[in-house]
Amino acid sequence: MSEGGGLSYRDAGVDIEAATRTLGSIAEEVRSTRTPETLSELGSFGGLYRVPAGYASPVLVASTDSVGTKVKVAFMTGRHDTVGEDLVNHCVNDILVQGAVPLFFLDYIGIDKVEAEVVEALVRGVARGCRANGCALLGGETAELPDLYGEGEYDLVGNIVGVVDEDRILDGSGIVEGDAVVALASSGLHTNGYSLARRIVFGELGLTVDAPFPEIGETVADVLLRVHRSYLPALRPFLSEAWIHGLAHITGGGLLDNVPRILPEGLAARIERKSWRVPPLFQVLQRAGSVAEEEMFRAFNMGVGMIVVVAAEHADGLVRDLNAAGEEAWIAGEIVRGARQTILS
Repeated sequence: MSEGGGLSYRDAGVDIEAATRTLGSIAEEVRSTRTPETLSELGSFGGLYRVPAGYASPVLVASTDSVGTKVKVAFMTGRHDTVGEDLVNHCVNDILVQGAVPLFFLDYIGIDKVEAEVVEALVRGVARGCRANGCALLGGETAELPDLYGEGEYDLVGNIVGVVDEDRILDGSGIVEGDAVVALASSGLHTNGYSLARRIVFGELGLTVDAPFPEIGETVADVLLRVHRSYLPALRPFLSEAWIHGLAHITGGGLLDNVPRILPEGLAARIERKSWRVPPLFQVLQRAGSVAEEEMFRAFNMGVGMIVVVAAEHADGLVRDLNAAGEEAWIAGEIVRGARQTILS
């Protein structure tokens, strides 16, 4: 009850003072992501950002996403400092496929109760991802919603804005028959397929988060919380090359649904299934859950996080340069005539 005897917001489950204190504790993390174009301070009603110089005809590219039910693994483990980084990297990859580099990011945390340690860990992960990708954490929102979320639960959503010169936009329109399909390895599940993965790991296999994951030698928590990779550092040097014809981020829907999104009518992507070894993580999930092959390739990335469609004569050089830079990349197939689809052969 409030001092006057009536109900207060805190009595209803929302502690504004705690939220204000938490905002102050994360201020330094947010400031650490500032870029020269950042014009506003944390706490402004809106974030201000100057469009950077050097673009002849700048086009803003925006995207929004979440990390889905991966947050449930964070709840189970009490480890909250990685899903924020996942979120940033996922969003960076989504605009990267159109040739854009990130400018700024905004986050939204909906939570049952503002626990300073949890919110600070979430923002710390977001800030780490922003710093690594060179984008400013321009602002965000933390909403305490006890009637919406269960005890200890939250949701995490991000919005990103990037920029690309209009004549450098990648939309797949340059893809032609005979182009090579180059694959870049994923770091694990990334942020997709967790509803099925959790069902298999904690249901069919009956594992706990501290148990060793079969055939891998790390704990279940470590495997399931591996950070979703950003492909910006690897691919940024090549974005201006005319022989890069298209990029596809392999998220929900896997190779089967994401690659066709960039294909022109009349063309298909033939992926050679034997061009890479599916990582043990996915093999374990498939066996333990008796999951059909097609379902695996639609629910999970199967070890491929990004696809690059490139003029065939440049494929070997691109793979060589990527591998020399520490990436795991390979030629996974080619573009052929056919309906807009991914053909696994």
